[in-house]
Amino acid sequence: MKYWLFKTEPDVFSIDDLIREKLSYWEGVRNYQARNYLRDEVKLGDLVLFYHSRLEPPGVVGIAEVAKEASPDPYQFDPNHKYFDPKLKGTEPRWFGVHLKPHTKFDELISLDILKKTKGLEKMVVTQKGSRLSIQPVTKKEFEIVTKLAGVTAK
Repeated sequence: MKYWLFKTEPDVFSIDDLIREKLSYWEGVRNYQARNYLRDEVKLGDLVLFYHSRLEPPGVVGIAEVAKEASPDPYQFDPNHKYFDPKLKGTEPRWFGVHLKPHTKFDELISLDILKKTKGLEKMVVTQKGSRLSIQPVTKKEFEIVTKLAGVTAK
């Protein structure tokens, strides 16, 4: 099993949206490194720290679980959709997404400031200056520290 952090803007898609939908396709990733993680490394059963960005303060609000591995993002082919990719040639997909299901919603947000100040998270990707990638690997130890901060045990 691997661990991840997925960033989302809560006004676009929040943890409450995921809980309400019960299963959701994580679409719209248009960064090659993030795409490669989704397509090649994110696997069924992996756990995801659900991170609300563009919020004051930003931070981790819960855990999701990968319910279905990567499949082509259908919106890349739809000229009427905001995630349409006009540079695509034919039907060969460039962009991928995974399905997530809710696992645990934290009682309180674990802010980025708290993550940055917590021993053992110094090398966590999200705590690094200039870290903007929407899909980030997380070590098992980092995942355990974050869930401990939230007062939950994820299995």
